[in-house]
Amino acid sequence: MCGIIGYVGEKECTPILIEGLRKLEYRGYDSAGVAVLETDSQGTRTQVIRCRGKLSNLENLLRKDQPSGLVGIGHTRWATHGRPSDENAHPHKAGQVSVIHNGIIENHLSLRNQLRADGRVFSSETDTEIIAHLIDEELKKSGGDNLREAVRRALKQVRGAYAICVLAESAPDQIIAAKNASPLVLGLGDGENFIASDVPAILAHTRKMLFLEEGEIADVRKTGIEVCDLEGKRIERAPKEITWSAVSAEKEGYKHFMFKEIHEQARAVTDTLRGRLSVESADAFLDDVDLAVADTKKITIVACGTSWHAGLVGKFLIEQLSRIPVEVDLASEYRYREPIIGKGDLLLSISQSGETADTLAAVKEARQKGARTICIANVVDSSIPRASHASLYTHAGPEIGVASTKAFTTQLAALTLVAIHLGRRTGHLSEAKASELIKELLLIPSKMSDIVGLAPQIQVIARRYGQARDFLFLGRGNNYPIALEGALKLKEISYIHAEGYPSGEMKHGPIALIDVHMPVVVLAPKGPGYDKVMSNLAEVKAREGKIIAVATRGDKDIGTVADEAILIPDAPSFLQPLLTVLPLQLLAYYVADFKGTDIDQPRNLAKSVTVE
Repeated sequence: MCGIIGYVGEKECTPILIEGLRKLEYRGYDSAGVAVLETDSQGTRTQVIRCRGKLSNLENLLRKDQPSGLVGIGHTRWATHGRPSDENAHPHKAGQVSVIHNGIIENHLSLRNQLRADGRVFSSETDTEIIAHLIDEELKKSGGDNLREAVRRALKQVRGAYAICVLAESAPDQIIAAKNASPLVLGLGDGENFIASDVPAILAHTRKMLFLEEGEIADVRKTGIEVCDLEGKRIERAPKEITWSAVSAEKEGYKHFMFKEIHEQARAVTDTLRGRLSVESADAFLDDVDLAVADTKKITIVACGTSWHAGLVGKFLIEQLSRIPVEVDLASEYRYREPIIGKGDLLLSISQSGETADTLAAVKEARQKGARTICIANVVDSSIPRASHASLYTHAGPEIGVASTKAFTTQLAALTLVAIHLGRRTGHLSEAKASELIKELLLIPSKMSDIVGLAPQIQVIARRYGQARDFLFLGRGNNYPIALEGALKLKEISYIHAEGYPSGEMKHGPIALIDVHMPVVVLAPKGPGYDKVMSNLAEVKAREGKIIAVATRGDKDIGTVADEAILIPDAPSFLQPLLTVLPLQLLAYYVADFKGTDIDQPRNLAKSVTVE
């Protein structure tokens, strides 16, 4: 949830920290702060500057009083324990120790009581401050000469999720970083090293990255990095070379990251499909992923939010093409209902970040019960891929906007690959049908680019209906999850109440809401169920609802009932969600832009939900 940055080197660290925090502000923006070790002839002291609100507030403070030093840490916060305030902003300092933290300490109350009994005084409501006090206590016990050992001993008292960076005035040349169930990556430079929650924060400085795994501690100095486990055992691991360009994490002239990422979807889907399809052999290849098809009796898809909507589309695809039964579960509910899963079952998890706490917990639960676990993720070597038996990576690149767009469509592309792969191996998808579907799938990116070209028309529609208080989204079959996704996008970034429903369920309740003030967005492409959707539209029209239809280009009937018709290229019904979602993303974007909301950083939301 929160964003972490750290630097040790030969340069002034404050500008580097702020630059990194700008690229991490999507992870949280309730408050921000930095801690810098300033060393002179009088010794070393820590200057902490932090404040409530967005990063711009911190930058204003730093213009008046910028710390000068070569070692520092920075943080941007999404509040969990403690309201957004100056006091609860990170870094937190106790004695000579300063700490930044992403995650939740589960036993924070008992530790706080214990520390208070020992005479410790707290200045915040956060669980993070407890970590600073624990480390400072351990340093005092050891005479203050081994920060890494103090951190290791302190963390053995902690239960929960954490990614932390630690400074101490007695260790002016180092940062100690540690991870458990929250993301942390180390960047290796020349005479300098970096720490961050996510790759884009440090990609401008280095492409050599070392991903910390669960229960690991890193001693980061300008001369190098040493990694050990919580028992102090040394760990050797080669760094990975990151191929993303630093420019890909910038806006490139677009008004918002979300708008840029909508335009990047054709490229992202192309990259996700590249090398994984063969028209000649009529097959889809999943890198080194073994789905153990012969032994799979049932597939359970677990995900949260937008990824859950992708999973619902995946159910349609996999069941229709392979005839393997599929359940789709919200990961936040999955492990609390004593799920029936075990040997012969496949759990397929979906997470853009690969760090979603609920999804990670579901993976661990299923694996413990004997199920095979496969994940679809966008971030290489993130926690969920490491916890799974195998991983199929999307190639969306960094997605900065909190409201997911290209991550969602690449998930749909990956699920289509899985469905074709399974269908060919179960024998329910013939070679001829598979070849035809693959040819159509390879045409999807160009059709996506075509739809993005409809942006000016959709902008006009958004302005026309952007003052509505409520929206209803309707879809049938595999377009029902897209109706859910369209409603979610509008809620997330425009703060307009919106609901998504299967078209056939409209008269079982939602029809009571329809009147002249209610825009109804209907997914009505040509295909199975089209006539029934048209019947739904007639029912909306009879109640004076305003109809915005997404329909197939060349449809001459849609204009007789719809107030607005967004006409998109034709595609087989299996592949329509990859196209029908784009107009809904653009509609949500333009409504929010018209209203003037914060599109890339909508209130109360964070990009990656790494706590429960």
